[in-house]
Amino acid sequence: MDKEGEEVPDDCGSREEWTLLFWTSLAVIVPVIITLWCSAQRSKRKTHMKDFFRKSKHGWHYTDLFNKPTYCCVCSQHILQGAFCDCCGVCADEQCLRRADRILLCKEIMAPCGPGGGMEHRWVRGNVPLASYCAVCRQQCGTQPKLCDFRCVWCQNTVHDDCMDSLPDADQCELGEFHSLIIPPHYLYQVNKLRRRQPEEYSQLASCCGSGWTPVLVLANTRSGNNMGEALLGEFRTVLNPVQVFDLSELTPSKALQLCTLLPPGSVRVLVCGGDGTVGWVLDAIDTMKLKGLDQFMPRVTILPLGTGNDLSNTLGWGAGYAGEIPVEQVLRNILDAEVVKMDRWKVQVASKGLYFRKPKVLSMNNYFSVGPDALMALNFHAHREKTPSFFSSRIVNKTVYFLYGTKDCLVQECKDLDKRIELELDGERVALPSLEGIIVCNIGYWGGGCRLWEGMGDEPCPPTRLDDGLLEVVGVFGSFHCAQIQVKLANPVRLGQAHTVRLVLKSSKMPMQVDGEPWAQGPCTITITHKTQALMLYHSAEQTDDDDESSASETESPTPHDSPRPPGPAPARA
Repeated sequence: MDKEGEEVPDDCGSREEWTLLFWTSLAVIVPVIITLWCSAQRSKRKTHMKDFFRKSKHGWHYTDLFNKPTYCCVCSQHILQGAFCDCCGVCADEQCLRRADRILLCKEIMAPCGPGGGMEHRWVRGNVPLASYCAVCRQQCGTQPKLCDFRCVWCQNTVHDDCMDSLPDADQCELGEFHSLIIPPHYLYQVNKLRRRQPEEYSQLASCCGSGWTPVLVLANTRSGNNMGEALLGEFRTVLNPVQVFDLSELTPSKALQLCTLLPPGSVRVLVCGGDGTVGWVLDAIDTMKLKGLDQFMPRVTILPLGTGNDLSNTLGWGAGYAGEIPVEQVLRNILDAEVVKMDRWKVQVASKGLYFRKPKVLSMNNYFSVGPDALMALNFHAHREKTPSFFSSRIVNKTVYFLYGTKDCLVQECKDLDKRIELELDGERVALPSLEGIIVCNIGYWGGGCRLWEGMGDEPCPPTRLDDGLLEVVGVFGSFHCAQIQVKLANPVRLGQAHTVRLVLKSSKMPMQVDGEPWAQGPCTITITHKTQALMLYHSAEQTDDDDESSASETESPTPHDSPRPPGPAPARA
């Protein structure tokens, strides 16, 4: 201190503070700069990789971590991250990727027959499936911690390195277990050489594919339900010819189904991986084929349920939802065992009141039409999903949101007094309505994500139902709480009747409506539901689709093609 007692500034302390501030700032800024630089480099690398993948003949996919011990097919080194081809199974690290793309061939979707008139094996070395066995010595393959053993990308046979010389020279690839579902490369090669493409010629060419050849096309919606579509596409490309597998986010069903016209008439099966909306999209594309005079090429449709409700899949015996619990090989086996059944499709015509010069809105219906609380839940859910689509990537989350909106409607009751605002006619006869909040018109046995609406609790006799009888079941509900009671079998619906034609007249106000889960808000209008056509579907009767009791299971253990279009119920056919 000086003479007056004032403090002298401490230059040393100030210098230390500035030094501390400098290093603190450096400690914060440097990691941020490094992170931004790494992010920019990663983005740049992904852009280059994406461009490279697009130009490649392989179906490359990059992963930061392989889910099993993996070895590079070029340098034979163990790798944790890199790229793999979902068609042929080739794996490579980032340094060897371009060389692998150049020297290792992928599956050829179109190629001539081998020298002996048959198809030769296409071997890929290393990374064989777990628990695979040698086709020669019947011992387990891939047991050594290195790149070893071979797998045929077509028949999926595996062979030890030491057993390759024991394979006979005349050994031909028979396409393995699913030869009747695979489109061989030589078939497409021969079709491409035809000058006049006639159905009779396709049938003649199919004779080289063996008897009972029913090729399957896989159409997957990668945005459905729990977003499993992309992984499934890769698994099906591994087992089938990649030309048979389509991503509906890149190609419309109409374009994908053009392949049916290059195959023998009546032989094609289509596996739709998605929800009920995706199935309806594909069936509309098949109807377009009919309008173009291509009825003979109509495929049979089956479903792998990836959506939220999956009521049509449940009705046809394919389950309430797929989450990878069975491998795709078992899915294909189930398709081989399935029966062909017919399913009614309906036309929903919505003519708005006062808009006489505008064409009525026309929709196709496979499952159900509804007006009231369940349509309101679907409308609220749809609006929420449009705002934040990334949030709705799980089937559990989707059902939880539906539950919350249903609980809200129990308190608000936005659809009350529906009976005063709407008129119902069944086959031209007016139906007196009780005090309802909702009306549901059903074509299939299931509704609301697994509920047998028409049967209710099953304690009351009711007319049996079928998919191909040209009749619709019409029921009423008293509100969202009543819907919940029906779903847990604590209440019965109000059965209003069955009809070939259903007409509803909304006299006033705006009401929520939906067709097969696609909702909208509708003002005063007249809705007419009439029969449109029938679709050929595949019915799987080998296992139950829900937890029914044993008596119900025994009733439908072996349904015939005539009475199989319904899930287990009180009666297999309409009286």
